[in-house]
Amino acid sequence: MGAAEIGVIGGSGFYAFLDDAQAIELETPYGPPSAPLVLGTAGDRRVAFLPRHGTDHRLPPHRIPYRANLWALRTAGVTQVLAPCAVGGLQARQAPGDLVVPDQLVDRTSGREQSFHEEFTDGPMHVSFADPYCPSGRAVAHRAALDAGWQVSDGGTMVVIDGPRFSTRAESSHYSDQGWSVINMTGHPEAVLARELGLCYTAIALITDLDAGVHGGAEVSQEAVFRIFGEKTAALRDLLYTIVAELPGERTCPCDHDLAIR
Repeated sequence: MGAAEIGVIGGSGFYAFLDDAQAIELETPYGPPSAPLVLGTAGDRRVAFLPRHGTDHRLPPHRIPYRANLWALRTAGVTQVLAPCAVGGLQARQAPGDLVVPDQLVDRTSGREQSFHEEFTDGPMHVSFADPYCPSGRAVAHRAALDAGWQVSDGGTMVVIDGPRFSTRAESSHYSDQGWSVINMTGHPEAVLARELGLCYTAIALITDLDAGVHGGAEVSQEAVFRIFGEKTAALRDLLYTIVAELPGERTCPCDHDLAIR
């Protein structure tokens, strides 16, 4: 369609982004996306916004139509995806309200459709996923967050679990002991599906809690997660506008690779 160039996938508590925009409904080979795409502009960039959980947060993490979401964004012309998300912190040095721009991912989900390749009709299609996130997008996001005064970590590992329950203390302690930075329920298979389509994908993780009371703190609660995210939504929206404006107009990163689905 060529209607947009940048996609923003909103996470928990982030259900709107663009003003004076138009909603369009798209069908994909994988069913409808979580919600109609909202097309508009941020500065002089054409943007498609999609609330990951639906506009009313009706979709739990394990029921999100990830393949339909990424396919719909690509159909609209998107080549670069920004993925703000709520995460739990796994290290004692972190605090609610901090940002992490992760550079690594660990998948601890099960049963999710995590590839567009249901069979190799044109030969083997094993995409490289050693570095799950776009280096250009990560650099822009980190610099913009620093300039805006956020406490932000450049790099870190995001472990993704099924949910919708939060972790036990034993699980959280195990993840922390591995040196992983944050925990989330939606970062996979979103990132790998973007890679299969040759899209740049940048996660921007907002820490809302210290997961399951890491290092002896209080357990995480849904109320606390949504409260912290709500307090930071306006600032996060402003940050995303800045990132959108500063993303490169011409991609020189390795994300659009030879095995990308066309």
